[in-house]
Amino acid sequence: MSFPVSSLRRMVAASFLLASCGAFAFSLSDLSNQDATAGLKAALEKGASSAVASLGRQNGFLNNDKVKIHLPGALEQAMPILRMTGMGGQVDGLVADMNHAAEAAVPLAKPLLVNAVKSMSVTDAKNILAGGDTSVTDFFRQKTSAELAVKFLPIVRQITDKNGLSARYNAVMGQASKTGLVSSEQSTVEGYVTQRALDGLFLMIGEEEKAIRQDPVGSGSAIIGKVFGAMR
Repeated sequence: MSFPVSSLRRMVAASFLLASCGAFAFSLSDLSNQDATAGLKAALEKGASSAVASLGRQNGFLNNDKVKIHLPGALEQAMPILRMTGMGGQVDGLVADMNHAAEAAVPLAKPLLVNAVKSMSVTDAKNILAGGDTSVTDFFRQKTSAELAVKFLPIVRQITDKNGLSARYNAVMGQASKTGLVSSEQSTVEGYVTQRALDGLFLMIGEEEKAIRQDPVGSGSAIIGKVFGAMR
């Protein structure tokens, strides 16, 4: 039985189309558990290392507008009055100290982040990979936030206590927190800075995660490219 040339061409084209569809059908479900877990762990470690390195260096917070720690809203609004009373320099010093305290605390995060990666199960890996753009970051936040806060607080307090305004901040904000004008986490300078340091850390991990998801091959890791590329 013979076919017209035009029919043969259509059949060949259809076969190429089906083959192409099969090639691009590679998805998360086709990955082995080993590959899925390895790819995710590589991405976790890359994101964590990049974030810690970026924020834990000199002026890592102060020179990064995305994470720079400013005074809480109530005090920030009072800045013009404070400057008029000659306290502008002290306030600027407190802001600098807060940011330097955060940068000093952040390197403590790396061991805990690495431990979180080691504790991750295969089910965790699959769920994270199939999640949203910040599911890796959300995993880190859930697993490490509480312990990181405990680790960060003494480092932050040691640095901020050297500034004469810290005690005054704590007195004023402590009273304000009783009236509900500020949250409890803002009631002490060390509590406020610790929380903002954590927020900054997870924000930067999230930025790295988004970059990996958008360009897995550009991560420079074959396994990250394979696993995250399967989800595109």
